[in-house]
Amino acid sequence: MPDGRPLIDVLIPAYNEQDAIGKVVGEIPDFVRNIVVVNNNSTDQTKLRASKAGAIVIDEPQRGYGMACLSGIAYIKSLKVPPDILVFLDGDYSDYPEEMVRIVKPILEGKADFVIGSRTKGKSASGAMTFQQIFGNKLATALMKWIYKASYSDLGPFRAIIWEKLLALDMKDENYGWTIEMQIKAVQHRLKVQEVPVNYRQRIGTSKISGTVKGTVMAGYKIIWTIFKYF
Repeated sequence: MPDGRPLIDVLIPAYNEQDAIGKVVGEIPDFVRNIVVVNNNSTDQTKLRASKAGAIVIDEPQRGYGMACLSGIAYIKSLKVPPDILVFLDGDYSDYPEEMVRIVKPILEGKADFVIGSRTKGKSASGAMTFQQIFGNKLATALMKWIYKASYSDLGPFRAIIWEKLLALDMKDENYGWTIEMQIKAVQHRLKVQEVPVNYRQRIGTSKISGTVKGTVMAGYKIIWTIFKYF
């Protein structure tokens, strides 16, 4: 933490987000040190456009949201100076990167170790969240409350965590269970958790999960399986 200022890095998993990734990277606040985009075997120009926008781009050929996150974390571990805080952000432009200020604020104030941007507490544009996403969120958060006594309102991917706390969670999931694994382990490790409202808009392009029947079914199954796995 040079000069008392926290080092904040951003990790963005991206698969075929050529039309969105430049906008996402370009609107990330200037207080961020490194923007790491993990090109998750894209077949379009995601890698080129992320690089042109100023991101550090690494390749992860094995498909999977969690796999991309794990690869990004491995890269950040290799840096000579690690970040104090790591922010996760999707590459589809559905979140508002400028709201990162409110995502990291509770950590900077010492009030939280882990902050989730809650779409259900913020304002979502009409159609921004599919029925499958809304139903899946309600089911998953209800199950976590019942099993783990966890008060979550969302599985929102826009989130920030203290770097050392993240490493202690020893994340493993390679695909759809990544976000919920983090939330369950945060409770089990007794992290100070906060949710802050974030706004949400329709993503650019079609969702690789909720936009297909197969993706919806697989994600739903994996989320429920993950919830019971750690009980």
